This record gives sequence, C-alpha cells and structure tokens, in this order.
Amino acid sequence: MEKKIISTDKAPAAIGPYSQAVEVGGCIYTSGMIPVIPATGEIVSGIEAQAKQALTNVKELLEAAGSGMDKVVKTTVFIKDMNDFAKVNEVYADFFAQGSYPARSCVEVARLPKDVLIEVEAVALK
Repeated sequence: MEKKIISTDKAPAAIGPYSQAVEVGGCIYTSGMIPVIPATGEIVSGIEAQAKQALTNVKELLEAAGSGMDKVVKTTVFIKDMNDFAKVNEVYADFFAQGSYPARSCVEVARLPKDVLIEVEAVALK
C-alpha cells in the first residue's frame, strides 16, 4: 500500500515532526487538530468556540484529502476538563448527521499543545 501525505493551509500547520494527515488503504488518518485559526495562528477562547474551531480544522483537512465529515468512522477527543463533556457534545453533534455518528473516544488529559482545552483527531474513509 502506498502512503500519501495530506497537507492544507486551511488547517493548522504541523508544529512538530508529523503530517497533518496521511492517506493509506482508502482511509485518512488525521493528526490531532487544536483550535488554532489557520489564517492567523490565533487560539479562540472558551470550550464551545475551541471545540467548533478544532472540528472545523478536522473538516477542512478531510475535505483537502477528498473526504468529509460524513465519511468519518472514528474520532478521538482529548479535553482538558471532563466537566466540559456536555458542552463539547453539543458542538460535536453539529458536525455529524444524526443517526450516523462515528465511533468515538473522549479522554481527559492533563495538558494539550499551546494549553488549549480540546484536541480532535479522526479516521475517515476516502
């Protein structure tokens, strides 16, 4: 199988030795997307705004790879505070068709890059 590196300026650039996403075997594997506005490098404030921006970054990355949110089969959501779980769910639900949600893990973590409140990664079909 061939590995294809996916890159777009519509999602935050990698801040380390990794790719934004990789396509292999008809699947797209994204790196974790944090709530950075790609055009400015700014980080939005508040968990709802951060969740929306992180998921928007995932969406833009998948679209650049020729996929989309409707083709996501699995996500992993890392949040700094599990008390934000309900707020994240409200925003998250807006990005996926009801009844067709992907599998998901949600994990509370001690710290995320740039001290953001959320990071999201996804696996999607091409």
